[in-house]
Amino acid sequence: MCELYVKADPILYESRSRSLRICGVVTTLRLENQFWDILSEIAEVDGMTTNQLIAKLYEEVMDYRGEVVNFASFLRVSCTRYLSQRRVASPELSVVKRSVK
Repeated sequence: MCELYVKADPILYESRSRSLRICGVVTTLRLENQFWDILSEIAEVDGMTTNQLIAKLYEEVMDYRGEVVNFASFLRVSCTRYLSQRRVASPELSVVKRSVK
């Protein structure tokens, strides 16, 4: 079983920083490449860019919680929750709330 993990391509767990604008403020996030890939997949499913998705998640967690102690950790947990739910959910899985029209 451990082979599945130890033989993972090291590029997947290499960190990469990315600058983006959240609520009008430029900030930098540092995540492992695997998480950037998952966020990109989620954004594609939701019809937005990765930066738009991250900004939307930030807005939603701020609305719900009022603060974010460690946003990078929040994003990692969001990715793992997405993957866990994707295994059993329909292809219409979305992480962000959809507006009712």
